[in-house]
Amino acid sequence: MFAIRIVFCCFFPLVMSAQTRFSVALPAQEEATALDGRLLIMLARSGDNEPRFQVRGDYKSAQIFGMDVEDWRPGTALMFEGDVFGYPLQQMAELPPGQYYVQALLHKYETFHRKDGHVVKMPMDRGEGQQWNLAPGNLYSKPVLVTLDPRKTDAFRIELTEVIPPIKKPADTKYVKHIEIQSKLLTEFWGRPMFLGAHVLLPEGWAEHPDVRYPVAIYHNHFTPDFGGFRTEPPDPDLKPVYSERFRLDGYNRIVQQEAYDFYKMWTGPDFPRVLAVEIQHPCPFYDDSYAVNSANVGPYGDAIMYELIPEIERRFRGIGEGWARLTYGGSTGGWEALAVQVMYPGEFNGCYAACPDPIDFRAYSLVNIYEDKNAYALAGDFGHVDRPDQRNYLGQISMTLRMSNYLELTLGTKGRSGQQWDIWEAVYSPVGKDGYPERIWDKVSGEINPAVAAYWREHYDLSYILKRDWPENGDKWRGKIHIYCGDMDNYYLNNAVYLAEEVLKSLDEPPFDGEVDYGDRAEHCWNGDHTQPNAISRLRYHRYFIPKWVKEIQERSPEGVDLTSWRY
Repeated sequence: MFAIRIVFCCFFPLVMSAQTRFSVALPAQEEATALDGRLLIMLARSGDNEPRFQVRGDYKSAQIFGMDVEDWRPGTALMFEGDVFGYPLQQMAELPPGQYYVQALLHKYETFHRKDGHVVKMPMDRGEGQQWNLAPGNLYSKPVLVTLDPRKTDAFRIELTEVIPPIKKPADTKYVKHIEIQSKLLTEFWGRPMFLGAHVLLPEGWAEHPDVRYPVAIYHNHFTPDFGGFRTEPPDPDLKPVYSERFRLDGYNRIVQQEAYDFYKMWTGPDFPRVLAVEIQHPCPFYDDSYAVNSANVGPYGDAIMYELIPEIERRFRGIGEGWARLTYGGSTGGWEALAVQVMYPGEFNGCYAACPDPIDFRAYSLVNIYEDKNAYALAGDFGHVDRPDQRNYLGQISMTLRMSNYLELTLGTKGRSGQQWDIWEAVYSPVGKDGYPERIWDKVSGEINPAVAAYWREHYDLSYILKRDWPENGDKWRGKIHIYCGDMDNYYLNNAVYLAEEVLKSLDEPPFDGEVDYGDRAEHCWNGDHTQPNAISRLRYHRYFIPKWVKEIQERSPEGVDLTSWRY
């Protein structure tokens, strides 16, 4: 086994070549096997943090290059040189002379023999939420300070001497319990044991009321190590304030802790509805989250969550176990999932609250109309072109283009294996390609859109289109249940798809939509519909905002004679 060593923040001045060539060595070890994965090398100007933590999704990112490796034998070395792909600079030759802090990392892959007959190599989540720079078992080098010198020609040697240690699972508490099950459906699909989990927040008095059965509030979110936004202690008085660049607030970390503590006091107080709040955990080989639907590439996560995990949660923690007693809510990825599961399983939920959802109408897939545009990355005229932006702030200032975002993903992993946003959308929505990996919605380098794949996306995952198409069949089950909220300055332009979906929803009749679509003025990503609070606060209040809102509404949409009182003690 590779030894685990502590990384100290000390750097050693060395020299590298004008060709920017790096020889990355995999140390020889007894009983070691050959490895597959994505080999990455990072260069940063600042030594304040390790280079692997300075790679980010905007123009301030450290430089990173990547290559696929298969059957890499311990005791050998691989060479970074020539045309290896990178981000923000695409070629190593573009690096200017000077000093850099350099680090290498191997993101390990394992081989899956899938039910569909394809054999694929993917990075399995190891308890970190598909974070390549934190994944336990990944190998990396200590950061070193090097100098790019045009007079030198020798390759610079780097050795992967460090191993990221395992992550400890969270412990149960009085209020928060953790559940993990092996999914039969996912295990069959992926050809190896696959698990689903959840963090379950128990209502006050759960143990003292053993005969009460509770509604279930299912919160969709990204992977989190524990139930987020719930804290039984006041903010840490010794917490060093951290400035939030996004919200322009000093000490935002303390605000987060205070909000979590305030929610604990509300949750255990006399007036909060007694429900089970559940945060689903479903990282997959493509991302920290499966998107909670059935997918040709990702697997039957929708059915596995709906018919394996949720019933087990309701059995263990005394859920009512019926569709009228289930709420689904979330923001961003979780916002898309909340709407998607209400759409895909119309009778299994009695309301969805989707905040800042990922694109719910693919005519506005961010700023791309995948059905009409020829190229995703740029708008082109006879003599000029302009790149489409990907990220902005509340003033519209751009920090990332769509091309840049996709080039970062292509550097982190080919064939949809970056573990990042555009790749997981593609993995969920696309058919399986001939090589067993997702078919590209567009060429990752050029941005040229594939209309055949776009047509497949529309029929299977364009939620606005599906709602209109299937309204005659399921409108009675969807009526009044759909609530969508988005800031009109969403950082990722997600409000554009909401505008289009709103037009569709409000045009429906027999029955009418009777739902809600609302916008926050100049609000950025994760605004939740609360006009009384700034975005920095409202994004922290999903549980306290949506659960009471839902409880007020379910009386109008619940079958006659069901128990709406025993859990309101």
